[in-house]
Amino acid sequence: MAAPMLRGCCLRRCWAFACIDSGSCHGRGAATGFTSSGKRGQSFVAQQPLLTAQKSRKGEHKWAAVVGLEIHAQIASNSKLFSGSQVHFAAPPNSLVSFFDASLPGTLPVLNRRCVEAAVMTGLALNCHINKKSLFDRKHYFYADLPAGYQITQQRLPIAVNGSLAYSVCVGKKWRQVITKTVRIKQIQLEQDSGKSLHDELRSQTLIDLNRAGVGLLEVVLEPDMSCGEEAATAVRELQLILQALGTSQANMAEGQLRVDANISVHHPGEPLGVRTEVKNLNSARFLARAIDYEIQRQINELENGCEILNETRSFDYKLGFMPEPNLPPLLLYDTASLPAGADPQQVINIDRIREQLPELPSETREKLIQQYGILPEHSFALLNEVGLLEFFQNVIKETRAEPKKVTSWVLNIFLGFLKQRNLAVNESPVTPSVLAELLNLLDRKVISSAAAKQVFEELWRSKGKTPSQIVSERKLELMQDEEALERVCHAMMEGHPQVVMDMKRGNPRAINKLIGLVRKVTHNRADPTVIKEILEKQLSS
Repeated sequence: MAAPMLRGCCLRRCWAFACIDSGSCHGRGAATGFTSSGKRGQSFVAQQPLLTAQKSRKGEHKWAAVVGLEIHAQIASNSKLFSGSQVHFAAPPNSLVSFFDASLPGTLPVLNRRCVEAAVMTGLALNCHINKKSLFDRKHYFYADLPAGYQITQQRLPIAVNGSLAYSVCVGKKWRQVITKTVRIKQIQLEQDSGKSLHDELRSQTLIDLNRAGVGLLEVVLEPDMSCGEEAATAVRELQLILQALGTSQANMAEGQLRVDANISVHHPGEPLGVRTEVKNLNSARFLARAIDYEIQRQINELENGCEILNETRSFDYKLGFMPEPNLPPLLLYDTASLPAGADPQQVINIDRIREQLPELPSETREKLIQQYGILPEHSFALLNEVGLLEFFQNVIKETRAEPKKVTSWVLNIFLGFLKQRNLAVNESPVTPSVLAELLNLLDRKVISSAAAKQVFEELWRSKGKTPSQIVSERKLELMQDEEALERVCHAMMEGHPQVVMDMKRGNPRAINKLIGLVRKVTHNRADPTVIKEILEKQLSS
């Protein structure tokens, strides 16, 4: 049987990053770790489930949780998987529906080349084996937003199998130790999305929007190697980062471009696994973690009260609704060695060529940041946490003389803090990388103090268009350069606070800090605390 014809589609690359949370629960997979000192080490943790944090009374058994995930990622493509209909979020209802999407008689699927390339690229990035021959199946079930009465998927022989996803969690004091864990990937398969059912409760009716029907999906099936909601959420966030870095999916969970089903069970350690249940269509990593932990606790409570857990997970058995797709022949892929001579490049897909086009993955980006700038591992995660934050940070680095660690502190603590307070994205900030770089240059040259720099930063948010130098000049925030005048202020403070001076002589470290604060208050924070301390110590010893 001939390979299916491939329909071309423009490639849209999306270079964005999402957050990766840190956690402290111990998972089932092998783990490697490195501390904030940057020294790497290997420690292989036995594959055993997490023992729940629930305290057990004497004689009681602890519970272990097992979590597996099925993740559906919408492929970043201009058109659908088997039709030429456009893909556009929030388009008017039923405005992007072809005859095939509506399942009219006589219409046939034409496979989208872009979607196949996206699946291969994702499989390679996730260390999967790419099947040179894969098959399409029909999964039959009735639902109003599925016009054909079946979904075209790849259950029996998917495009990619046997991969792995590494993700990192932070543990230890102040979360300074980063542990890398691995979850196995059972398979990656191409499949169609369904339409949307819009329920109008006021009119007691359901409306159908088929714009999403037939959009290409990557279903990534993760083995049950996780043990709690936080691990699952962190793994999903890492996958989200990878998909966005590859450009194979925008993976915007708020727009339904990344949806997760979680399979959860609990059991006593050393006993067979328990009956699993499924929590479906979760589109927020935070709610995913909460839902899994809630379900784990619910199952524990049910079992401890003598109840049974009902199997509510959908079956994967092709005998219960799967059949070969008769309108699509096997999907054939090639590598350089097996590529047929004289083959049309538009009708064949070369796995090796896609492998050569793989971009830098998030794990490589984080490692490069640590090595290049000497920042802490947890800071490398935070810089990839917000869309555009890494680019902002790197642009500031290019234009400032300040040390990378100082830039990291300002970007993550002050700049990002202001964004969070105002619920703004990085690209909505009134403070540009150039403006922040100028401010840090003033601070680096000791033109202003740290306290004054924060005042300038606050003013920059309110006074769009002004430069840091203009604000410093207008508000007279420059550090005092007249050391003799500063010595007179320090002397006056010591004369006016004899008890504090006595405490200083007795070695009380808080006393000198009090005097420094008083001097800074009198000078309106225009005096350098380090210089103040030197003058006070000099006058005390004279």
